[in-house]
Amino acid sequence: MAVLNIRRPGRLAAEIVCCVIAALVAIPLYWMVLSAVRPAGELASPKPWTLAPTLDSFKRVLDLNGFGRYFLNSTMVAVAVVVLSMLCSFLAAVALTRFRFRGRTVLLVMLLVAQMIPIEALTIPLYFMVQSFGDTVPAFGLNQLLPLIFVNLAFSLPFAIWMLRGFVAAVPGELEEAAALDGASRFRFTWQVLFPLVAPGLVATSVLSFIHAWNDFLLAQTLIYSDVDNRTLPQALRVFFQPDQPDWGGIMAGSTLMTIPVLIFFVFVQRHLVSGLSGAVKG
Repeated sequence: MAVLNIRRPGRLAAEIVCCVIAALVAIPLYWMVLSAVRPAGELASPKPWTLAPTLDSFKRVLDLNGFGRYFLNSTMVAVAVVVLSMLCSFLAAVALTRFRFRGRTVLLVMLLVAQMIPIEALTIPLYFMVQSFGDTVPAFGLNQLLPLIFVNLAFSLPFAIWMLRGFVAAVPGELEEAAALDGASRFRFTWQVLFPLVAPGLVATSVLSFIHAWNDFLLAQTLIYSDVDNRTLPQALRVFFQPDQPDWGGIMAGSTLMTIPVLIFFVFVQRHLVSGLSGAVKG
């Protein structure tokens, strides 16, 4: 009983801290939704409620010319980045964990270094690199979605590979030896045994890759600067940022609509997300 009495205050304090952190995270989201449903005359009000909610801001966003096209572009980019990052990071994690080859340690260090370079430092080199690619292959040039997909993929891979490496390393080598004794090839072991075992890690990395690609504005604005049809949803919301008088209601409504796909994606994968993140910490 004494042990229980000692543990309870500590557990209570941890729960209080978690509740405070959750409230700090939820308050900006609540204020975003509140500003989206407020009338234009109440946007500057400090009151955390409104007695006259309206959907006018959402109507302005949905009536935006080409909104459906922008939404589709963002969806295609995010889904492509998630699928490609899951495939490439899994294969790279297997290679870096299961095989011994010259330069393996250098590659691991390069993965860490790549995460330290800010995106802002690479936007100008990326612009000229994609511009030169477009002279040879127009589909990989400026104002196209393909280079945006591959650039987002390049920024998502280092963290995804490093995260999955822990999951692959946690699978004992004896399991592969047993599969080989049963006649399973390395290819079959990788896809039928190893792949399902690291699925929680793939889910965790897919969530992070999706959020990164879905919310990206800087890379999209750098690579797609003039073609209106290929713009993504974050770029479309720029029309509400007027220099003299920003439409904060439209901005908050657009941000709320952009949050919905992320929440839907999270609901579908949340069962495996916690185990995936905890497995990454253990690895």
